[in-house]
Amino acid sequence: MKNKEVFFQDWGLLTYEQAWDKQEAIFAETVAIKTNNRNHPETAQQTPNYLIFVEHPHVYTLGKSGKAENLLLDEQALKEKEASFHKINRGGDITYHGPGQLVGYPILDLDNFFTDIHLYLRTLEEAVILTLADYGIKAGRYEGYTGVWLDADNQKARKICAMGVRCSRWVTMHGFAFNVNTNLDYFKNIVPCGIDDKDVTSMQRELGKVLNINEVKDKLKNHIAKLFEMNLAVL
Repeated sequence: MKNKEVFFQDWGLLTYEQAWDKQEAIFAETVAIKTNNRNHPETAQQTPNYLIFVEHPHVYTLGKSGKAENLLLDEQALKEKEASFHKINRGGDITYHGPGQLVGYPILDLDNFFTDIHLYLRTLEEAVILTLADYGIKAGRYEGYTGVWLDADNQKARKICAMGVRCSRWVTMHGFAFNVNTNLDYFKNIVPCGIDDKDVTSMQRELGKVLNINEVKDKLKNHIAKLFEMNLAVL
């Protein structure tokens, strides 16, 4: 029987390193349960699922397919910006995380939902699109790219949510970075996701006001739960 119970956690403001370690521990535990279930079906147990929200202090992360030259700052400039830099094992190129940005880390056993990584990404995108629609912002997808975009069909195309995931044995980690009240100046120091001819935006920029990020979290969490048919439990 598929386990669609999902433990929701809001980690608040947490350094990327701390969040990485916590993610890795949950991910490793879930993969270990799956391995044990395969080797010892007589003692099989259900795998857990997690949906984690967090904000990070200023940090740039580079995915496996990324190019280091897409970071336009040297070590001294990073210090001046009070930002850190990490190479990590998700898909995608370089991106920025910082205060006012809602980062989501779903650590799900997709065997509990559906084993289709493209559908997984499209479903996460849809949850963000629906959340933006709640605020009167029309968003969609940009053919050939992941993430959520505004005006993707014309020269004003701008990304409001980036995505990069890792999946092993159908267990996911990493996730999405949704610009709510993000300081967009930090994106000027990178070639975001390796795309040098497209703009980046935020809900604050589009609406001309600071958003209640907790309200945005609630709306997004509920859309994710509905689309994935999750039963959310708060830890």
